[in-house]
Amino acid sequence: MIDRDLCNLLEPGVRALGFEIIAVELTGQGPSTVLRVYIDGPDGVTVDDCAKVSNQVSAILDVEDPIPNRFTLEVSSPGLDRPLCKASHFEAVVGQRIKLQTVVDILGRRRFSGTLTAVNDQVVTLDIDGQTHEVQIDNISKARLVPDYGTSINQLTS
Repeated sequence: MIDRDLCNLLEPGVRALGFEIIAVELTGQGPSTVLRVYIDGPDGVTVDDCAKVSNQVSAILDVEDPIPNRFTLEVSSPGLDRPLCKASHFEAVVGQRIKLQTVVDILGRRRFSGTLTAVNDQVVTLDIDGQTHEVQIDNISKARLVPDYGTSINQLTS
């Protein structure tokens, strides 16, 4: 699940280092709690970038102390199946396949997978097997790009 409050807390510090927060997820309970921060930059993300952002995020969390129990911090690139959280993330992948999960049922279901055809007024439009479905971005609990591995591999070998 995307934690918008933590994202808002961490975003200024991460932006100051030249990176964008793609998503923040807080999962697990007790000693197995994990805080994942996905970042991206204009030239991608290196291991050194993740370490730099991790140090910055750790300092912010030490001061603000928003998580009451122990947790493990992970900072990484979003990967090929990058999370989609903001309207701008969806706009960047129009025409590509995505999968998403909603907070409440739409037509008796919460999981959708299809081609993203449009993003307008905080609504994403999906083509699922020739049928159009609209979902409010605020009703999305989780969304990810479905990688086209054939295209990705060709881009890497070119």
